[in-house]
Amino acid sequence: MTKAEREAFLADVHVAVVSVEDPGRGPLTMPVWYRYEPGGAVCFTTGGDSRKAALLQAAGRISLCVQTETAPYKYVSIEGPITIAKPDYERDSRAIAQRYLGEKGGDAYLRATGGGGDSGIVVQLHVERWLTVDYGKA
Repeated sequence: MTKAEREAFLADVHVAVVSVEDPGRGPLTMPVWYRYEPGGAVCFTTGGDSRKAALLQAAGRISLCVQTETAPYKYVSIEGPITIAKPDYERDSRAIAQRYLGEKGGDAYLRATGGGGDSGIVVQLHVERWLTVDYGKA
């Protein structure tokens, strides 16, 4: 993929799979909803009191992969350092939920899960490396 193609693909709606180092075990790997604008950081939220959050803080970097589910397959895999901060409810929690579930569905999801609570964090992945494949171009 070209730079523009890979950034557009990553900016599209996909469920990402994140992997973070878990010393003495295999990496902790989990699906996340995220937001991304070309040239920026990949952002996702999670509970601040979770095992995932503790591992993210300790590792300081992650890998993330998104893919298509139908042929011809495409994927984008990225990795780099992360920063962790307190999320902004509108920009992070609400915008990400609505990106995946629409306005009404996203708001209902946040009400049902208590999303955007005080203990949450927003993770920003600053992309250092890209690995991309578009089997439609083969």
